[in-house]
Amino acid sequence: MTEILTVTLNPALDLATSTPGVVPNRKLRCGPETAEPGGGGVNVARAITQLGGKARALVALGGPTGDALDSLLRDRGLEVLRIDAPGETRHSFAVTDEATGAQYRFVLTGPTWSADQLDHMLDQIDAQAAPDAYVVLSGSMPPGAKPGFIPQVCAHLGARRVVVDTSGAHLEVQATGPKPAPHVLRMDSHEAQALSGLPLDSRDESAGFAETLRQRGAGETVIIARGADGSVMAAPNGQWHVTAANEGVVSAIGAGDSFVGGFVMGLADGLPPQESLRQGAAAASAAVLSEGTQLGLPKDYDRLLPMTKLTRL
Repeated sequence: MTEILTVTLNPALDLATSTPGVVPNRKLRCGPETAEPGGGGVNVARAITQLGGKARALVALGGPTGDALDSLLRDRGLEVLRIDAPGETRHSFAVTDEATGAQYRFVLTGPTWSADQLDHMLDQIDAQAAPDAYVVLSGSMPPGAKPGFIPQVCAHLGARRVVVDTSGAHLEVQATGPKPAPHVLRMDSHEAQALSGLPLDSRDESAGFAETLRQRGAGETVIIARGADGSVMAAPNGQWHVTAANEGVVSAIGAGDSFVGGFVMGLADGLPPQESLRQGAAAASAAVLSEGTQLGLPKDYDRLLPMTKLTRL
């Protein structure tokens, strides 16, 4: 298996709880809380590890919250490469309204990085990643990293295969095709609609836009998630669709990161992109069956993988 290194520069200690109803201007009594390590790259590494794969997690941590998150990661069997963050690790929390089932997610801001700190961090990634590694850059970019940071990472890491799943201004810049391109660029349907200015109602439309981004140089392979309708992919070997195997949604937290974990795990095992796409779909479908931020269980993943259907578009 080729090495997988996930990078999380703005991790969070994720708290999840529930309350009978979410209403304004009242003190809301909550049920028991769970605490899980969070952040895009952290969740990708957790998903891979939970599903029986192997990934190293490079995580920027700071202060007592960072210490608590570090302990949780190691308790879950992750190989953690800890680097110093420029400030205290953030919290995020999710509250489920028991009356409606609606989930409210609150994400706090992390510490701000200077240009020198970002350069030093890239040197640390360079020192840790094998020459042929998959390097997963997932989640929000840290405050202080300007749009255009992703191609900077790709240039610094050279031949490593960078997998990117981000949002906001960083995704907008990446969609313009700055060089060098990451190995894989993934986004959800809402992000793709905003970038294209189109509704992208059908699979073919989503796949066509993914191919437009690929031809533009946004990524060597581009994946667009379509929620309950699965995901489409534009790759050098064609356009593909994979169904989701959802049996209902308990919690959507970590589903996208689980997809990335399953997909990259397939690539690292030597599977072609389309078969790796099925692994990503099964991992995401397993994740939504788990409460809070617990991600997918191996038994669910193994059961759901044969239920995914791959189609060449």
